[in-house]
Amino acid sequence: MTIDFKPTTDLQTAIKQRRAARSFRPEPIPDALLEKIFTLALYSPSGYNLQPWRFIAVRDPENRQKLQNCAFNQGQIGQAPIVLICCGDREAGNSDNIEAVIKLGKEHNNITEEYAEALRTMIPPFFENRPSFENLEAWTNRHTMLAVAHLMIVAKGFGVDSCPMEGFIQAQVKEAFNIPENLDICCLLPLGFADKPDKQYGGRFGINQVFFDESYGKPLEI
Repeated sequence: MTIDFKPTTDLQTAIKQRRAARSFRPEPIPDALLEKIFTLALYSPSGYNLQPWRFIAVRDPENRQKLQNCAFNQGQIGQAPIVLICCGDREAGNSDNIEAVIKLGKEHNNITEEYAEALRTMIPPFFENRPSFENLEAWTNRHTMLAVAHLMIVAKGFGVDSCPMEGFIQAQVKEAFNIPENLDICCLLPLGFADKPDKQYGGRFGINQVFFDESYGKPLEI
């Protein structure tokens, strides 16, 4: 029997209630719900639709302990029923991936042969010249975190909590989980059901502190 999970929280509430969980209950997330969350998270945008994100799902308790040992022994990793190692692929701009994206677009009637040729022409020099980033890791991290943000909001909409974590030793994680050289680890993401009490809202800077009008430093009036 297929279980069709429905969101338990509307989008605005999910955004406002999402917190980085400090601890998790041990109960597992149903596989069907994980599949739903992961599928929706993959609607995240990416440059040229190259989708450079790669996720390693760590659920085995021994492997989670191994991962925890690479992450300064932070408890969330051992407590959460699943932890994602969120990576960006620096080879996403190679010809094989470009052709895979073109094939995918054609299957969805979204790419003509003319546009396919344009992609083959535009993408290689973009990665060669890097007009908006200094190194490939900056580009992969940019797009991987877009997907991670989508995933966290989607998960919260279904009542699943998360905790994006950057406290880990990348070399140790890559060695322990056979992660190839061309992948950069952007963050670790435990997923599960937060143990109470929830982390309290820490506040956010106001619009007038982070949004500007036409040029940096000019207050935005809306």
